[in-house]
Amino acid sequence: MQESSEQKTSLIPQQKGELLSKQSIVSRSVVKNLIRSAMLAMEKAYTPYSHFQVGAALLTKNQKTYTGCNIENASFTPTNCAERTAFFKAVSEGERNFAAIAIVGGKEGILTDYTPPCGVCRQVIREFVDPKSFLVILAKSENDYMLYFLEELLPLGFGPEHM
Repeated sequence: MQESSEQKTSLIPQQKGELLSKQSIVSRSVVKNLIRSAMLAMEKAYTPYSHFQVGAALLTKNQKTYTGCNIENASFTPTNCAERTAFFKAVSEGERNFAAIAIVGGKEGILTDYTPPCGVCRQVIREFVDPKSFLVILAKSENDYMLYFLEELLPLGFGPEHM
C-alpha cells in the first residue's frame, strides 16, 4: 500500500473521544478483495464515448458487497457513475449501513492513476454514510491504493441532518 504522510497522521475523532484510524475500518485482505471486485465491475462498464471505464465495490457493515460500473449515454446527462450504480443497487435492495467503497478506473480500463469520485457521487455517498468513518479506497492495483474518509473528500458536506 502506498501511503502519503497525510494518511499516516489522519485520525478522525469518534463520539466517545477515541480515535478512529483508517486501517481499523476494514482489514487489508478486505481492502484487496474490494479492489478486485471493483476491477471486475470495471470490465462491465459501458463507455462507447469516453472509453474511460470505472468500477466500484461497496461494502456494507454486514460484509455484503455491491458492485457498479459507469454507464454512458449519448446525451451524457443521464450517464451514471460506477459509485452511484453500486449505491443505488444496494439501496434498492434495502441496504442502509455502509462501511467502505473501492474505486478503480482508467482509459480503456488501464489503471494508471487513482480515480476519485466526482462531486455528484461524493454528495450521493454523503446521503447514506457517516462521513467521519466511511472509507473511500482509491486504487491503481491491489497493492497500490490510498485510503480516505469521505469527510476528507467532501469537507463541510451537506447531509440529511441539515434538513
